[in-house]
Amino acid sequence: MRKALVIAIDGPSGTGKSSVSKAVASRLGLSYLDTGAMYRALAWSCVDAQIDLADADAVAEHCRTFDLRMGMDPSAPTVGVGERTIDAEIREDAVTSVVSKVATNLDVRANLKQRQRDLIADGAAKTGGCVAEGRDITTVVAPDAPVRILMTANEEARMRRRSRQLKVTAESTRSQIVDRDKADSTVSEFTTAADGVVTVDTSDIDFRQSVAAVLKVVQEVLDGDPELSTTAG
Repeated sequence: MRKALVIAIDGPSGTGKSSVSKAVASRLGLSYLDTGAMYRALAWSCVDAQIDLADADAVAEHCRTFDLRMGMDPSAPTVGVGERTIDAEIREDAVTSVVSKVATNLDVRANLKQRQRDLIADGAAKTGGCVAEGRDITTVVAPDAPVRILMTANEEARMRRRSRQLKVTAESTRSQIVDRDKADSTVSEFTTAADGVVTVDTSDIDFRQSVAAVLKVVQEVLDGDPELSTTAG
């Protein structure tokens, strides 16, 4: 049986890592996991259950028991809690404005990191590999992944991308980009590539070029390791 092709993509907000990761997973026929959506789902669930996000113990306890369901098809990834699909809800301002409160909870991070490892393993078993993106992926969640990439971009490019996504002015996205990164950086390192992690800077390249840059890194790894596979073993 060949080794699964796990591609871990780390980096700050607005670098294009989510859209690029989905495209790469689709191109290679792999599963896809948006780990950031898992923190958003927990934030939504806490708000829905009227749990005080300032109560770290209560949030951690809720995290241990909430029924998170992640659909890992890159062409149509889904996020659900129980039987309810919450793809749209977790992108709303009500969640975006508070997600760092759960993402900086160390007990929460420990629980979700283990869930992420399990999901990556499950996804890889089904398709031969998984593209997992988010914070801490290359260093903590999947430090042994065959392909580890840090996607970066300068602040101007990141704000511009996020503003196009949200259809608002670039300056109005500053708090989502800068403030969230500042908060999350207290518990996660996602701005500097660790040893063995390849940096892909998307500041001055478009989406298609970003996908091509990641696929080039993947191909170089595949060429150097004949035991890796992009098909389920």
